[in-house]
Amino acid sequence: MPSLTIPETPHYVPAQATTAKLDYADLPIIDISKATTPEGRAALASQVRNAMTDHGFFYVINHGYTKSQAERIFDIADIPFARVSPEEKQTYAGTMKETGSYQGYKLRQYWHIAGGVHDQVEHYNINRDVTKRGHPQVLRPFLPEVAAFAKHNHLNVLHPILRLLALGLELPEETLVDCHGYSSIGETYVRFMKYYPRSEEEESKTNNVWLKGHTDFGTITILWSQPVAALQILTREGSWKWVKHIENALVINAGDALEFLSGGFYRATIHRVVKPPEDQRNYTRLGVFYFCMADDATKLAPLIDSPVLQRVGIIRRCDDRDAPTMEAWRKGRTTAYGRSELKPAAEKGVEEEIIGGVVVRHYN
Repeated sequence: MPSLTIPETPHYVPAQATTAKLDYADLPIIDISKATTPEGRAALASQVRNAMTDHGFFYVINHGYTKSQAERIFDIADIPFARVSPEEKQTYAGTMKETGSYQGYKLRQYWHIAGGVHDQVEHYNINRDVTKRGHPQVLRPFLPEVAAFAKHNHLNVLHPILRLLALGLELPEETLVDCHGYSSIGETYVRFMKYYPRSEEEESKTNNVWLKGHTDFGTITILWSQPVAALQILTREGSWKWVKHIENALVINAGDALEFLSGGFYRATIHRVVKPPEDQRNYTRLGVFYFCMADDATKLAPLIDSPVLQRVGIIRRCDDRDAPTMEAWRKGRTTAYGRSELKPAAEKGVEEEIIGGVVVRHYN
């Protein structure tokens, strides 16, 4: 009989939710448990379509993990940062610049933010196939749980959302699922991320911005909500609003690849990370993500068979013949992010770079 014992690790205790009065975005809440029937999916499809076109962000609840299961994942998420020595971290450092892959550690101060200040965020990335590369010794006993977590995100969160997004385009339900195979060749991965408090000098030089306004480069990002307020989204009206923590909820946003595939109907959402409010300022901010990308060979051209796109028109970022594959786009964005020299755009506070012939904008 298999052992029921799970490996032990210290419990990660996050900050209490802030009591600051922040200008929160009014984001829709989607009960994904209702997506198990055709009738439920039909009802949810319009909600998700409106959420993506109005905000580009929404919450998901009733996703199948209990509060205690989610807390266990955050305990595991802290292991690569709190229980691995600096020397061993170097052994498992990622090779983003050389390979365009985030697998392994993105160590602190790798990205340039502004004014000569580099980031104070560290993350550890694990492909959904946890055997794809080696891991720090202390993390190895927990890999079965990480693998189960990745599979849950992929099959029980990502795929249901993709079905709803396809229905919102009036396409067959499996259209987007078919190019997001769990066992396909690609870089969809779990990310554990930890932000560390910065000095007042660094805050001053960066205008309190920890991560510039940007879009994610995949299709969907799944963020497991945590209490330290720092995430902001750029609204359609041009103002920055905070994303509120909801216990055991997921925060979902669209990325570049979904914008390509949907012909601009689902736009990649601009978001940034800023200094937390006063009552959370001295806490670390531990994050858990599932970054979802289409299969590497998927060509990121608009799904022109969509009746919706035929009615509203297609917004292209490049000619369809020049549309990148998912592999080319993720490698281009990964290699360049935080390392390339950005050029000022015509719009104030916006910088640009060109990746694969496509303009990528960053908001400071």
